[in-house]
Amino acid sequence: MRQYFSIFVLGLILAFSSCRTDFDTVASSGDLKFSKDTVYLDTVFKNIGSSTYQLKVYNRSKNDISIPTVQFKKGLNSKYRMTVDGMSGNNGKIFKDVTLLAKDSLYIFIETTADITDANPTDFLYTDEIQFDSGANLQEVALVTLIQDAVFLYPNQNPDGTKEKIKIDGKEVDGFYLSEDDSTNGNELLFTNDKPYVIYGYAGVPENKTVTFEAGARIHFHANSGLYVGNNASLQINGTTSTTDELENEVVFEGDRLESLYSDIPGQWKSVIFEKGSANHSINHLTLKNAIIGLDFRSPSNTVEIKNSQIYNCVEYGILAQNTQIIGENLVINYAGLSSLSCVYGGNYKFTHCTFNNNWSGSSQFAVSLSNSLAGATPETNPLTQATFNNCIIYGSNTNEFNLSKNANAPFVYQLNNCLLKFSSSTTNSDYQFKTDTEHYNNIILNENPKFYNVSQNKFNIDKTSAAFAKGNQAYIIPTDILGITRTSPPDLGAYQSQDFPK
Repeated sequence: MRQYFSIFVLGLILAFSSCRTDFDTVASSGDLKFSKDTVYLDTVFKNIGSSTYQLKVYNRSKNDISIPTVQFKKGLNSKYRMTVDGMSGNNGKIFKDVTLLAKDSLYIFIETTADITDANPTDFLYTDEIQFDSGANLQEVALVTLIQDAVFLYPNQNPDGTKEKIKIDGKEVDGFYLSEDDSTNGNELLFTNDKPYVIYGYAGVPENKTVTFEAGARIHFHANSGLYVGNNASLQINGTTSTTDELENEVVFEGDRLESLYSDIPGQWKSVIFEKGSANHSINHLTLKNAIIGLDFRSPSNTVEIKNSQIYNCVEYGILAQNTQIIGENLVINYAGLSSLSCVYGGNYKFTHCTFNNNWSGSSQFAVSLSNSLAGATPETNPLTQATFNNCIIYGSNTNEFNLSKNANAPFVYQLNNCLLKFSSSTTNSDYQFKTDTEHYNNIILNENPKFYNVSQNKFNIDKTSAAFAKGNQAYIIPTDILGITRTSPPDLGAYQSQDFPK
């Protein structure tokens, strides 16, 4: 009996199922709803693919519908491409009979790769529309992308298909040497502000040559790319004070993804390497961000001057200096996976009115780290003849933001004067007696909040409520701050003259 009942129930299910119309579709009637009426794809360089952007399409009706066509207005000639609910259609351009169930939605993902010649010559915008259906039922969603022209520098391709190489650390890497007279780009050793530059691989500065960056130059490095300043080569960064938030006169080093999603992602490119034997470097008004190591100094031959510059969001170090001579003024570094400033294997350093902060979360990250040794080096130790910090801020999100790694086999000379310092752990270590050790520490403000304007946005301005306000020593003053504003007396600590924050 139970067996017959089961067969009867199964028959009823099959009978009712054969009568269902839930999955029978009706033609779209032009009543689709969209998550946005215009999709703005962020700025991209010519012929570099964009990120993927999302559009959601809704069927608010109680009927399952079929959309006869989903396509670009420019059809197969469009520089956009899309997928519709995971389908690629005809080259990602045209889709037929797209089903959308009642009270349901589907996702469209959109990308573009376009040349500057594809854009409108007056505003450099490339536009198209996604069309849903046609005729009286036609609905459209606009697409807008700004295409930016650029000078592209990259390794040549050899006849055997391999890329041009240069040697760094004894290894061949994809790269090329900048030329004073390239048939396409002219003088590659002079970076102007006429157009942005995009670098693929390592751009090397030839021996006995100087690479110069004019005020307003914009340099974008592709993934795994960087700048290599070799033996007897020099680098000059000649940025000047800007008057707007656009940093119009700053020299900017960053990755080649212009979309806002990538604006603060660390590790998009490698580093600027200053090889042992390189010389005569000067850096003024540089903003560098999103590298693995920002500035990698490997014992240049003479003193490097770094002034009015900012380094942010580096996977390992903002500045890694190995047995280097540096004079740093109005320098700001934040957010590094190991140390914002790391001076290893000795050297000679003088930093004045600098802000070293590190908000990378973790227990072993520091704003400033000093060492007179290097594992694997011969000899393993090297004198730290001077490491002086005057009117500086050394702060961050970790318990201790200052680290000393001393080896007794070599000199280790350091001094902090009129500095705000974060070091919250109680310790009996004689190296960290900030109140009683006057040989190394004078007028230290310990563990007080500098009250930066907005650390997450790398804005390290202070106002009069800051613990760094008017705590500097006039003897060490740099007359103007990183923005070119005249300092008052007594000066504030750090790279910024205090001002009232915007309301």
